[in-house]
Amino acid sequence: MKIWVYIDHFKADAVSASWEAIGAAKALGGDVAAVVLGFGVENLANSAFEYGADEVLLGQDAALEDFRVENYATALSALASDATPDLLLFPTTSRGRELAGMVAMDLESGVLVDVVAMEMDGDKVLATRPIYAGKLLQKTVCNATPQIVTLRGRAFEKPEAESGRSGTLTQVQVTSGDEKSTVEGYAEAGGGVSLTDASVIVSGGRGTSNNPNLTAPDGMSEDEAEIWRAQQGFALIAELAETLGAAVGASRAAVDANYIPYANQVGQTGKVVSPDLYIANGISGAIQHLAGMRNSKVIVAINKDADAPIFKFARYGVVGDLHEIVPALNEAMKARLG
Repeated sequence: MKIWVYIDHFKADAVSASWEAIGAAKALGGDVAAVVLGFGVENLANSAFEYGADEVLLGQDAALEDFRVENYATALSALASDATPDLLLFPTTSRGRELAGMVAMDLESGVLVDVVAMEMDGDKVLATRPIYAGKLLQKTVCNATPQIVTLRGRAFEKPEAESGRSGTLTQVQVTSGDEKSTVEGYAEAGGGVSLTDASVIVSGGRGTSNNPNLTAPDGMSEDEAEIWRAQQGFALIAELAETLGAAVGASRAAVDANYIPYANQVGQTGKVVSPDLYIANGISGAIQHLAGMRNSKVIVAINKDADAPIFKFARYGVVGDLHEIVPALNEAMKARLG
């Protein structure tokens, strides 16, 4: 089986899930080629070899310096049409998901998204993916060729990098197609750990605003005071996240209430995560949120409502005010971690 793994990156900085995808491909057997597209991305070819790729297809063009899905899809579809791989793997990132869909259209194939396990069934890949907001797991195949699959981040083990490992480097000509959009610049993201790569996530919900001991500054409206109180609650969450080297997450309710930006949202309409530890603060546990984090290895819930649905899924539950518990937990973690 000829397997291609698309290496998702931003400005030659690969997402960790790309290396996980190489490990998943190697477990299936067959020849594994990493596809690296961009401009000035030679370093990614070396990294792909170190993480297990047998071959790297390196396509560089000035038109690919910035990610524009039309250009990348045109380039990748043309390569796949000529070389006819049996399986195309992508990490389930915003870029990877969008690119996989457009390539599938070009190649008249289909996409199996957010896959958490794979095995061979004859000459096809039998993929396992969550359905119904994660309540069930479905095993399915893509009957078209090439089979196209996006892999959930942290669902597959990241291989150990083997320094100095090499393979076959193939320089490929890429066609970027007509430019339908331009990139004018980038907004600097807030500091911290990426949600999709994080092994520990500390999240907050609507409960972050429920601190009776906080008095909002004079002159604020009721809505402004609520947001201000929530921001103080999220400041406590951010301090705990910094102590643990964790990412900061949020429920949709907190995002919709303008407590925190959408980029921090975990859930069915946000980011789907699989950390080793997920600490949910003031989050009731709506099914949309659970769909994004229920595959966490350990879930800790902190909530004043003892009947909150989140406690049914948590391994550890603390009934109490997060504004008192989170600072105490932070101090305990600082002492434990030195």
